[in-house]
Amino acid sequence: MKHILLFLFACILSIYSFSQTQAEMNEDAYNNYKKADKELNDVYQKILKEYQTDTVFLTNIRISQRNWIVYRDSELRMKYPDRSDGYYGTIQPVCENDYLTELTKERIKTLNLWLTGSKPEDDCSGSIKIK
Repeated sequence: MKHILLFLFACILSIYSFSQTQAEMNEDAYNNYKKADKELNDVYQKILKEYQTDTVFLTNIRISQRNWIVYRDSELRMKYPDRSDGYYGTIQPVCENDYLTELTKERIKTLNLWLTGSKPEDDCSGSIKIK
């Protein structure tokens, strides 16, 4: 019986020692989003530098990025419409930042194509440089 009580005490202690407060979870989710956002901005700046002589492309990528930001924000509002306080619970900031991170990583993947380039046999590479 003594061993069982020690085991249960150890289990309970381990649960509490690895838990996070809601504020810590919010901060972690926000920091993950900010990290992804920084990576996106870095990729975007590299593309602008690499394609600096292609003014037509530069105009269009700027338009595309502005439109993507509108898309990202509207996707977030679609998934988490503005409701009265507390509608989604205290987890809402975590969920919203996780979703923003997901959308941002998808955009990074898309934009990275302009940095990695396309294969010479890709006839439909468009403005993506062939590497």
